[in-house]
Amino acid sequence: MKHSGWADEGFGAVADAFSRNFAEHGELGAAVTVYVDGRKVVDLWGGIADERSGRPWEEDTVVPVFSCAKGVVSVCAHLLAQEGRLDLDAPVSRYWPEFAQRGKETITPRMVLGHRAGLPVLDRTPSFEEIVEWTPVVRAIEEQEPLWEPGAAHEYHGHVFGFLIGEVIRRITGLTPGAYFRGAVGDGLGLRTWIGLPQEETGRLARLVEAAGRPAMPGPESLIMRTVTMNGALAFPGLEEPHGWNDPALLSAEFPGAGAVSSADGLATLYAAAATGVNGSARLLTSDTLTDAVRELSAGASWSGFPDLGARWGAGFLLDAPRFRPMLGRRSFGNDGAGGQFAFGDDEFGVGFGYVANRMVGHGDARANRLITAVREHLTGR
Repeated sequence: MKHSGWADEGFGAVADAFSRNFAEHGELGAAVTVYVDGRKVVDLWGGIADERSGRPWEEDTVVPVFSCAKGVVSVCAHLLAQEGRLDLDAPVSRYWPEFAQRGKETITPRMVLGHRAGLPVLDRTPSFEEIVEWTPVVRAIEEQEPLWEPGAAHEYHGHVFGFLIGEVIRRITGLTPGAYFRGAVGDGLGLRTWIGLPQEETGRLARLVEAAGRPAMPGPESLIMRTVTMNGALAFPGLEEPHGWNDPALLSAEFPGAGAVSSADGLATLYAAAATGVNGSARLLTSDTLTDAVRELSAGASWSGFPDLGARWGAGFLLDAPRFRPMLGRRSFGNDGAGGQFAFGDDEFGVGFGYVANRMVGHGDARANRLITAVREHLTGR
């Protein structure tokens, strides 16, 4: 497959791996961007953005990136903490008094960022219209009792992660997380990354498709499916309208735990800006802030007994994990998305990396890993 874009000398192996993803591993449409020390060194895109029409993937194409949204929200939370406006170890109720009920009085933002708050799923099933309205989800979180003693165990907090941290952001700034992100970070950097896709961008949106042979999902009553579907209010993977992940009505709403839409360049630039700054600008997050963010909070088997796949969580970010998501090392911080998308930063190696694709592949998807391996081998020799 002939792709578009470029790779600096020394990063040709990234371009080779990108091409092999198409030739050998069933890629449909995809893009990858890499920064090193604030300068873009790889920017590649290719394939098909919409299989129905054959519309090609362009430089400005965006795609749903699912839980890469958690990285966007986490950057915002750490930025507020860095500015002294948010204490990650204070009770959530300092900022959101109504939260302090039904055993949630001691929950801190850090517990939520580490998936340790005991709130992976809600008892209530809000309608799609209520989710979009925001406030009904906030009320449901207020009324929810933790499933375990907060801080004592971990379980992936799917959508609740975004709404809970998002409401803390709203209480501090007066803005929903998507609006705060654009004003504080996205607009200034010109990022093609949104939580709540603007209407004028829908024509540049790639259309998701499921890979053939994708493993069957657990039953709807399982904890993981309740978590990722908000108790059945949403479909998963569920791509078609109404309210599937190809539906502009869903993508234009704020689903801050799993509803970001981005280009590869948008995600890579965000992480590069956080780790090093880009094009001569000051870095968004200081070394001390990132040291706090990459301290391991959760690993191993989850509260529900979900198998240990090797994932490690810091405060809002996945950490380098050879068995689950290998990155560059001890200072790597990122987030992945259900379709195979992945983005991370690393201030030790000065990297910002973003990969997005529209063919959704399940567990074991190695497309991003192949690209990261090429980056790692060039930068570290291993």
